[in-house]
Amino acid sequence: MRYLLMIYGEESIDDNMSEAEMGQLMEAYGSFEAELEAAGALVGSDRLHPVASASTVRVRDGKTMITDGPFAETKEALGGYYLIDVADLDAANAWAAKIPSAAYGSVEVRPIWVMEH
Repeated sequence: MRYLLMIYGEESIDDNMSEAEMGQLMEAYGSFEAELEAAGALVGSDRLHPVASASTVRVRDGKTMITDGPFAETKEALGGYYLIDVADLDAANAWAAKIPSAAYGSVEVRPIWVMEH
């Protein structure tokens, strides 16, 4: 079954890391991703640009409204994701716990609802 692991954190934490700290974090992510690939569980992943580059689109009564930034003010923002294919929710949660940013942010685990076409 496929799961989306959405990584949330305070952008200011990454922004305030030293070059050495960021290097260690990226190395930890590289190891995590290699482990996912070796297990055959990785479907895809990406890091997102900061919230300041985001826009939110709503359509109400046929009118499109576009605003800067995310829908709600929050300290934690979506920073990236992993799409994985594993046996069950327990396995997905175990992978989520290994994501380096889970140590100071959070990871939302959501099953993918496969739509029949």
